[in-house]
Amino acid sequence: MRNKYIEAFEAKQAEGKNIPDFRAGDTVRVAVSIKEGDKTRIQNFEGICIVRRGQGTGETFIVRKMGANNIGVERIFPILSDSIDSITVLRRGRVRRSKLFYLRELKGKAARIKELKRK
Repeated sequence: MRNKYIEAFEAKQAEGKNIPDFRAGDTVRVAVSIKEGDKTRIQNFEGICIVRRGQGTGETFIVRKMGANNIGVERIFPILSDSIDSITVLRRGRVRRSKLFYLRELKGKAARIKELKRK
């Protein structure tokens, strides 16, 4: 049971946010606004969403990408963060789990995820 005042506050926070429907296994591009001094710029972080957890204003998701020299880089993003400019779903992944932490141990072609076929 959630308090109706908390639910009203969370609905107000989520108002005006454009959050697409995505889940673990999807390849997403998160446009993050970065402030450097008095300038701001948008930097894209593209990778596989390995988990989406929490609810309401505390909901977060983790995106994993392969960086330079095949080093895995993960970032945790709050869904309703002001620093997130946009979230774009590039591919839908066909997975059978909600948390893909096993991808951390896999390398190369073994870490690929099949694309979900649309009907």
